[in-house]
Amino acid sequence: MKRKGLIVLIVVVAVVGLLFSWFKSTYNNMVLRQETVSAQLGNLQTQYQRRADLIPNLVATVKGYAAHEQSTLEQVTEARAKATQTQLNVNDAAALSQYMEAQGELSSALSRLMAISENYPDLKANQNFLDLQTQLEGTENRISVERRKYNEAARDFNVYIKMFPRNLVSGMFGFQQSPYFEAQSGAETAPTVQF
Repeated sequence: MKRKGLIVLIVVVAVVGLLFSWFKSTYNNMVLRQETVSAQLGNLQTQYQRRADLIPNLVATVKGYAAHEQSTLEQVTEARAKATQTQLNVNDAAALSQYMEAQGELSSALSRLMAISENYPDLKANQNFLDLQTQLEGTENRISVERRKYNEAARDFNVYIKMFPRNLVSGMFGFQQSPYFEAQSGAETAPTVQF
C-alpha cells in the first residue's frame, strides 16, 4: 500500500512539474514576443524621428526658392510638430491610431512640398535639396520596412497569445493583442496636385 502511495505522489509531482514548466515556458515566450513587438516599434519610431529631423533642413532649403509657397511650408512645419508631439503606446490602439494619423498628415504635407519643387528648376538642381530629397526617400523606405517588420512581430505575438491553451495563460496574465499599423484611409487613391 505504501508503494502505491509513493507512485501516486511521484506521478502528481511529475504532473505538477510538467505543468509548471509549461506555464513558465509559455509565459516567458509571451514576454519575449511582446518585447520583440516593443523593440520593433522603437525601431519604427527611430525612422519617424529621422524623417522629422530632416524636415527643417528641407523646409529651409525650399523656403529660399519658393518664398510665396508659405502656406505649404507652414503646413509641413505644423504637421511635423503634431507628429513629434504625439505619444505612442504599443498597448493602446487609440494612441497608435492617433500616431498613425499624425504621421499620415506629415506624409501628405511632405508630398505637397515635394510637388512644389517641380515648379522651381533652380531648386531641383540645388545639391543640398537633392541630398535632402534622397535622404528623405531613403527614410521613407526605411519607415516602410520597419512598419512591415513591426506588423510581422505584432502578428506573431497576437497569434501566439490567441492560440489554445496559451490564450488561457495570456488572459490570466493580462497580455493583450498588439495593434497593427494600417494604411491611412484614402491611401489607395493617388493625391491630386494642382499648381
